[in-house]
Amino acid sequence: MFGDEASSAADALLDRLVQGERAWVPALWHLELGNVLLGAKRRGRIDQAGIEGFLSWLAVYDIVVDEQTMERAWQKTLDLALLHSLSTYAAYPELALRRGLPLASLDRELIAAARACGVPLCLQS
Repeated sequence: MFGDEASSAADALLDRLVQGERAWVPALWHLELGNVLLGAKRRGRIDQAGIEGFLSWLAVYDIVVDEQTMERAWQKTLDLALLHSLSTYAAYPELALRRGLPLASLDRELIAAARACGVPLCLQS
């Protein structure tokens, strides 16, 4: 979405999504994405038309919301967060670990936790 965050690994991931590969996200993903977009708008990185265009573009991908995020929040996710000094965004590596999927993140703490848990990463170039 932002040019300064582009990478060959991110482009490769987008290519996989364009080709129909499925992406799994925890149930908090929509709210987190909303916060990212609002923050970017406040800092002048994107305008309202850019937000609307991005959301339209995003709708073409096969993105599945994990239905177990909430039932795991107070056990597995919280345990993972405590173990790796994370916020409840530990839902991302928990989901990847549980489903045997690679994690797509640029967040250093999530990446470190994923590595410690043996979760493969798909945005490392």
